[in-house]
Amino acid sequence: FSKKKITHNSIFNKNAKYDIKAQTFYTTGAQAYRGKEAKSQIQVQQKRNFGKQPTRRKFETMVSSKTFFAFGALALLFAASVFADDVVVLTEENFESHVGQDRAALVEFYAPWCGHCKKLAPEYEKLGSSFKKAKSILIGKVDCDEHKGVCSKYGVSGYPTIQWFPKGSLEPKKYEGGRTAEALAEDQREDFCNPSNVAVLTQDNFNDVVLDETKDVLVEFYAPWCGHCKSLAPTYEKVATAFKLEEGVVIANLDADKYKDLAEKYGVSGFPTLKFFPKNNKEGEEYGGGRDLEDFVDFINEKSGTSRDGKGQLTSKAGVLANLDDLVKEFVKAGNDEKKAIFSKIEEEVSKLEGSAARYGKIYLKAAENSLKKGADYAKNEIQRLERILEKSVNPTKADEFTLKKNILYTFASSS
Repeated sequence: FSKKKITHNSIFNKNAKYDIKAQTFYTTGAQAYRGKEAKSQIQVQQKRNFGKQPTRRKFETMVSSKTFFAFGALALLFAASVFADDVVVLTEENFESHVGQDRAALVEFYAPWCGHCKKLAPEYEKLGSSFKKAKSILIGKVDCDEHKGVCSKYGVSGYPTIQWFPKGSLEPKKYEGGRTAEALAEDQREDFCNPSNVAVLTQDNFNDVVLDETKDVLVEFYAPWCGHCKSLAPTYEKVATAFKLEEGVVIANLDADKYKDLAEKYGVSGFPTLKFFPKNNKEGEEYGGGRDLEDFVDFINEKSGTSRDGKGQLTSKAGVLANLDDLVKEFVKAGNDEKKAIFSKIEEEVSKLEGSAARYGKIYLKAAENSLKKGADYAKNEIQRLERILEKSVNPTKADEFTLKKNILYTFASSS
């Protein structure tokens, strides 16, 4: 089948060149694929079909469809290889070197034969691709048929099980959301934007955090496979969140299964075990109270002298100092001349205060000073102003500042 014959017999006239190139491409490809035997068969077929060239549209469709199929197959293979590379394959050997380190991790525990796992696979691969450049989040998976030990350790009993591991923690939170790439991604963004307030302890930082004599530290000794520990985790996180603005309070946990030496040192024999390490007793004392949020909050408030509720907001008692309240009552009821003398007494008492009490004392002093300058109605007017501000959206640090001031001003207002 020569180029000359195609030129002479082509029904395409102006596009004969196209026919020559296309037929040559097609013939060459077939010969390369089928070898010498295919070559002779093609020549015979060409003689039979001489003068019966296919229409151009049909020929274009034939060539383009084969090309499309070839490139489509390559694209699918490429996409599969990219997705597979973007989900980190975890094993018993490398699990703890990837998870619980300097980035958070979402881990799918699966079985190759599981139908639901197969259905999830393409969505999970898309998730891996979307978080490929996110250095703070790892998307991983564990084959539980191959690595039963890891799956057993984290309480996996059905497939697929998806768990979220916060940065620096091997205590997971089970994922209960949707199974599309979009739903999974949204959940990870929420978890990442709302990181844990529980301080994660290790062999390296335990003494620096727990034995710090400027901090009251509550420590949960847990094991990743412990059911009671998993049940406690959401409440414990709320406790940490409630006290996150208290500089002198730390809510922490330690993986006692991983750091057995520390667990043994502090007499831990069951999970979870909670121990409190106050500023004045770094030997530690066992927490024997209830496991509800209110129980923990009441305990910390009593031991640390804080005044928080379960939502982390300051109570009406926050900042109020009994020894200064008595002087305030005298100050409010006194005449102008006497007020100056009592103000000096307040200054003297405030100078003796330390720590957070010294901070509150300065608020008392400022309130007394403004009362002298602005008159008896100052306290009531300022309380109303602060309440209007607090009704709006205020960041937590500012809300604390305004609440402390309001609580102390109530002492001045109620004594008048």
